[in-house]
Amino acid sequence: MRRIAREDVFKLVFEFTFYDLPNNGTRELLLLDESLDEDDKNYVNETYYGIVKEIEQLNSLISSNLSGYRLERVYRPDYAILLVAAYELLHKTAPVAVIINEAVSLGKKFGTEKSGSFINGVLAKIAKSIE
Repeated sequence: MRRIAREDVFKLVFEFTFYDLPNNGTRELLLLDESLDEDDKNYVNETYYGIVKEIEQLNSLISSNLSGYRLERVYRPDYAILLVAAYELLHKTAPVAVIINEAVSLGKKFGTEKSGSFINGVLAKIAKSIE
């Protein structure tokens, strides 16, 4: 299920933001989830390693669409969610509305009470800048 796969990518990217190195052990553990089909596993691998590879470009994209914040001051879970969603928006992995909605849902689950609206605002700006 793509929602679970997206959450797995979020967890991997969140961990990556602390160490700046991909963790294959964590990735392999998450991929053991029997609810993930092969498409979901491919999505996890491609998205995770794509984010790792394109981290500088994604950071620049996010930074240029923040208002009143510096990237290093963004709450860490929100930052990881923005990385995943920005990557998806750049690579058009799903419709824009779906990507933003899923990111907001992750923000509500893993962030603060303000995370959902913050993520929504930043991603709306990113989506417009990519058009």
